Amino acid sequence: MLIKSLVAVFLAAILTENYVLSKFLGICPFLGVSKKLNTAVGMSVAVTFVMVLATAVTFPIYMYLLVPMGMEYLQTVLFILIIAGLVQLVEIVLRKYIPSLYNSLGIYLPLITTNCAVLGVTMLVIQKVDATAAFPYTYGHALVNAFGAGIGFLVAMVMFAGVRGRLESADIPKSLKGLPITLVAAALVSLSFLGFAGFVDKLIPLA
Repeated sequence: MLIKSLVAVFLAAILTENYVLSKFLGICPFLGVSKKLNTAVGMSVAVTFVMVLATAVTFPIYMYLLVPMGMEYLQTVLFILIIAGLVQLVEIVLRKYIPSLYNSLGIYLPLITTNCAVLGVTMLVIQKVDATAAFPYTYGHALVNAFGAGIGFLVAMVMFAGVRGRLESADIPKSLKGLPITLVAAALVSLSFLGFAGFVDKLIPLA
């Protein structure tokens, strides 16, 4: 039962609850870094790392520190500070060991700090810990959800990088060139994920 629920959470984070294509979070790097496949993958790996590590740190801090002390109102500020510290760690590692990727990501790397997809993963999972719910999340579910969200971010980035590559050689009307056709393509990619609605939910036990 536990394995089944973890798999369901993982698949849901990738498909039906994709933070980019379903919840529309993290659109800035989605549009800005998806022009090339290598930068899209590099950004996605960095975001996934930050998502998992941030959830691993923020979840217990919220549950065992903020809630007992009645300081839940500090959640957003504290989570952003933690994410900012983790992004600095990723930035230092990339600058030292993978300078080419560091240079290609440019300004979008430090922007992970304010990437609402990362913050959304850490905050929205807290809402699923309600003990009265039919399927309350545990710490393990939170970590799997964060990893799945990162993989979902990767899937969205890679798919859209392929779409944008095709657009470069397509005959696009002058009025749609640039950002307009990019937004239209993003909307169509997002619509494609609606086909998974209800599929993953059947895997999650309700009792």
